[in-house]
Amino acid sequence: MSQSLSLTVNGESRQSHASSIAALVAELDLDPAKVAVERNGEIVPRSTLAEATLADADILEIVHFVGGGDHAENYDDDSWEVAGKRFTSRLIVGTGKYKDFEQNAAAVEASGAEIVTVAVRRVNVSDPKAPMLTDYIDPKKITYLPNTAGCFTADDAIRTLRLAREAGGWDLVKLEVLGEARTLYPDMRETLKATETLANEGFKPMVYCVDDPIAAKQLEEAGAVAVMPLGAPIGSGLGIQNRVTIRLIVEGASVPVLVDAGVGTASDAAVAMELGCDGVLMNTAIAEAKDPLRMARAMKLSVEAGRHAYLSGRMGTRKYADPSSPLAGLI
Repeated sequence: MSQSLSLTVNGESRQSHASSIAALVAELDLDPAKVAVERNGEIVPRSTLAEATLADADILEIVHFVGGGDHAENYDDDSWEVAGKRFTSRLIVGTGKYKDFEQNAAAVEASGAEIVTVAVRRVNVSDPKAPMLTDYIDPKKITYLPNTAGCFTADDAIRTLRLAREAGGWDLVKLEVLGEARTLYPDMRETLKATETLANEGFKPMVYCVDDPIAAKQLEEAGAVAVMPLGAPIGSGLGIQNRVTIRLIVEGASVPVLVDAGVGTASDAAVAMELGCDGVLMNTAIAEAKDPLRMARAMKLSVEAGRHAYLSGRMGTRKYADPSSPLAGLI
């Protein structure tokens, strides 16, 4: 047994039986490749740590690199997955209502979205050279999510998505089957029917639905790869009207949950994310803003902020005040 040495390591007295600095580093369970050592005011080269013998009363400083703060978290890998595809942005944006394709493309870029919904419409055969969305938003860089906007029956929705798959090879699709034109609420009977058919044909439907946890679970069981409960009627901008049922859907789902429809401003998107949703889909809130590009950036930040708030775990609510500063020791 080697003689015990009295050392000062990083300002603290320590007894050690290490005969060399390398042995001390190992004793402290440190990686010698990741530290620098100073002994008695002199830096000891890393290559000589094994030969650098220790003596009683040696004073050592052992340092390593840390970030600007020692409580930094890694938020870079907070991606999400749907139907085997992984995405970083939790914001999905629509491609309708913009003044032109150029503004639409700029808004998508400002939002940071990696998925855009696209409607399936007839080609203008009278002007086949007219600009198309794909000329401005590259489907090789941004995932296109064909949707069935404007479909009021399961058969129409299925037919539309069959054409979409033929046109672009897409199997990840957004299904919505509307009940009537005034509210644009989904017809859940037709929606469920279409979901089952599409899933059986190899489609991966992300499904717009009412904010009902039972209906959401039925869609999941029918083959939906994501459920997308409305926050409020499409294009209304009313925000999340029923936080309780959205939260219940999130708690009961085994597939991603995204709020679809009703978002009006950034705080609405943050609320959806704070409820634990995996993402938010919006169109009108950005496209009809007075400054669509600025609103797109605001939505990007609000989705990120809401997600961080959800992961942080908010403080509990209290009936009465609770002072932030301690009351003990008041002057």
